[in-house]
Amino acid sequence: MMKFEVWNGDASRLRADCLVAGVFEGGELPDETRQIDKAAGGRIAALARRGDFAARSGDTLLLTDLPGLRASRVLLVGQGKRADLGRKPWRRAVHAAVVALAKTRIASAAFALARPVASELDDYWLARATAEITAAALYRVNDLKSGRKPRAAALARLLVGPVAASGTAAAKRGFGHGAAVGVGLGTLRDLANLPSNVCTPSYLAGAARKLAQRHPKTLRVRVLDERAIRRERMGCFLAVTRGSDEPPRFIVLEHRGGKAGSAPVVLVGKGITFDTGGISLKDPPAMDEMKFDMSGAATVIAALTVVSELALPLNVVGLVPTCENMPGGRATKPGDIVTSASGQTVEILNTDAEGRLILSDALHYARRFKPAAVIDIATLTGACVVALGAHHSGVMANDDALAQELVDCGRRADDRAWQLPLTEDYAEQLKSNFADMANVAGRDGGAITAGAFLGKFTKGLKWAHMDIAGTAYLSGAQKGSTGRPISLLSEFLIRRAAH
Repeated sequence: MMKFEVWNGDASRLRADCLVAGVFEGGELPDETRQIDKAAGGRIAALARRGDFAARSGDTLLLTDLPGLRASRVLLVGQGKRADLGRKPWRRAVHAAVVALAKTRIASAAFALARPVASELDDYWLARATAEITAAALYRVNDLKSGRKPRAAALARLLVGPVAASGTAAAKRGFGHGAAVGVGLGTLRDLANLPSNVCTPSYLAGAARKLAQRHPKTLRVRVLDERAIRRERMGCFLAVTRGSDEPPRFIVLEHRGGKAGSAPVVLVGKGITFDTGGISLKDPPAMDEMKFDMSGAATVIAALTVVSELALPLNVVGLVPTCENMPGGRATKPGDIVTSASGQTVEILNTDAEGRLILSDALHYARRFKPAAVIDIATLTGACVVALGAHHSGVMANDDALAQELVDCGRRADDRAWQLPLTEDYAEQLKSNFADMANVAGRDGGAITAGAFLGKFTKGLKWAHMDIAGTAYLSGAQKGSTGRPISLLSEFLIRRAAH
């Protein structure tokens, strides 16, 4: 496990295998790097003047055996232009540094990077973000390749600063929170990256059970099989799983860290472990990426991991409806009408709009917990990717204060989200001639009409919907889970626990 510490004083006197020093474009040295350079006889400044290190944002250069230092190595990290120094360039520098360190056998490093002003990055966030970025940079995809696995990074100890004595407590708190979020991030990415023939609904249920076994005092788990799901009259959920031989599961995780009887936060995660589109079959290109369609479910399990790691004094419930969406002789057909657990009927015009169907029954199930807030997380619509790209998760809600709380948490955690409107006009597009509603409403405003569909099952609840279709994973050469939005949700839960 990574050990994090703070430092203050003279950077050149720090005891570590490597000093990580920032350099601005044009050869300008931040104060911390000037200390190191002075002790090293001006070697870094001379190198920068010669143009041997451009110091573009994220550039790195490892120097060895500089005189005058206790550390045997110095890793120079480009921090771009001084005028552009902010959270994003700073995060890029930290990530680049950890990646470079991981390629060596360096076991300990002291970070002496220039940091943004305290209003942007206080001591708590300096520590927490460093811990989160370190976990992300050191993550290794859980691939199933038959060759020898690369050696794990030797890096085991990071010193971060400068942090004055007055900020030490806040920084230590930040390290603790960031390390827990890092564990959650690894959990999420491991689950999402697995192929669908491994990560089935039963596998997700097993992961939830293992999590509860690690935290038996505060975490309980129940798994509903298909018979139990039928008893709950979850007709929308059952309609999606009809074409698959893999049995569905409905996972209930309860963290009881708050006062007995206090209203919990309920998180609901879409768990389609593979989505072919059903009878409304998807185009073949990139269909392999539909193994990521359970990223909402993985996020919920990861969030309960963070909550349990931190033993947050908060009641949190995680609900995961999980199944496959497959074509077949028993599969639901366009035009079929099903009855949801709420009693409302749905005309299924497109079987590829399946996520909203399983979520609708899960959202109704959430009512029994009398929640303070309900948040569903889902790779729900390609329309949200068109609207927001891969930069922001979409947020829709029937409660603007809850939506703004999520957006604010995303901003602070550098895991951004953007609120989309959710007015009654969009719900009117879901009218059906034959049922209470249709499950799709055409292309226009597709991400929002999907949210409007879910809204029909949340009356009387404080509810928000997060569409993570654009942010949950990357395509192409970098294909894999991003771990989003675990940082945002962790910040939301940490704040709620402090209320």
